[in-house]
Amino acid sequence: MSAFARAIGEADTHNSPVTYSISFSLDSAQAFLQEQGLDWSRVVHGDQKFKINRPFVAGDVVATSATIESFRAVAGNEIVTVRSDLYCGDELVQQQWTTLVARA
Repeated sequence: MSAFARAIGEADTHNSPVTYSISFSLDSAQAFLQEQGLDWSRVVHGDQKFKINRPFVAGDVVATSATIESFRAVAGNEIVTVRSDLYCGDELVQQQWTTLVARA
């Protein structure tokens, strides 16, 4: 996180930008959805939401889990919302919701 802050010219390397946490959850969410058979060549990003209980700080050790929160088919498109829970130890630090659309 400190290297990221320096790279964008941020003097305070203690707290991370809100969207930086995607770097913690993206790989696990993508792998999870690929295991479910999602065809990434047809996917477009639909929405992103965050619930922040506290900011991540340099030195945090982060573990993530991914859950399909909703799935529906509309006009041949598949719309899936994945919730990622990001923990430091037993503390739920942040939740993210990513909505993806797999085009028909």
